[in-house]
Amino acid sequence: MGAPPPVGDRTLLFVGGLHRSGTTALARCLAAHPQVSGFAGTGVNEDEGQHLQTVYPPAHHYGGPGRFARSSLPHLTEDSPLATPENAQRLVEDWAPYWDLDRPVLVEKSPPNLVMTRFLQALYPDARFVIVVRHPAVVTLSTHRWRKRTPHARLLEHWFLAHDRFRADAPALRHLCVIKYEELIADPPGTLKKIGAFVGLDGAVPASSLQAHRSDSYQRQWAALVGAQSPWRRLAVARLLTRYEERAREYGYSLRDLSVTQPFPTPGSAAHS
Repeated sequence: MGAPPPVGDRTLLFVGGLHRSGTTALARCLAAHPQVSGFAGTGVNEDEGQHLQTVYPPAHHYGGPGRFARSSLPHLTEDSPLATPENAQRLVEDWAPYWDLDRPVLVEKSPPNLVMTRFLQALYPDARFVIVVRHPAVVTLSTHRWRKRTPHARLLEHWFLAHDRFRADAPALRHLCVIKYEELIADPPGTLKKIGAFVGLDGAVPASSLQAHRSDSYQRQWAALVGAQSPWRRLAVARLLTRYEERAREYGYSLRDLSVTQPFPTPGSAAHS
């Protein structure tokens, strides 16, 4: 598709992960580093780049949080007709007013980046990707606060649809770092050091945007669902566990025990289509 737009020797860093997965907190940590520029005070939701560009439809066109990955349309790859040098230039021009271009690392964070990595790499071959993954049960409960009429089962299914697509795309990415939200909260300095080394930053990445106990209430809610006294509720939860427990374990999680957290599967390992 020709040469990428002139971003000089700056590094483009895309942060992605489902809504309620911790992408905003991580992006703010990164933007607090003196070598990094991120978006702030833009006036759009969570200062997300998806709302500051004119190349591709943002997630709300496909239903927004808990819904957008149910459509195949937001899943963009190098085969998309949008993957052109003109659009690569256009995106940079859309985002440039919100970056400090004197800094060597430019961060853009949007949840749908999770299913757009191959597309973004086609536009910017040297881009870096940091993907944040959070427990499916916690993301389900947290998203349900916004989607009261959407059943838990639908939100849980959405988590797997989105991450299955990402897993299938991951082997094609040249510069990818996957972190778990639980890992980030358990060891902020160590995890941020890992990300900083991946990006090529000098010195520590500030951790001031992180809050250690944001998942506690959701863990209690999930435990209450699993241990519900209502026969109808117990049956509904049992169906969820039967359908998704094995799939959750493929991602290093358990729906029966939210304390289980194993590393994200190696890119290229089997994923559901």
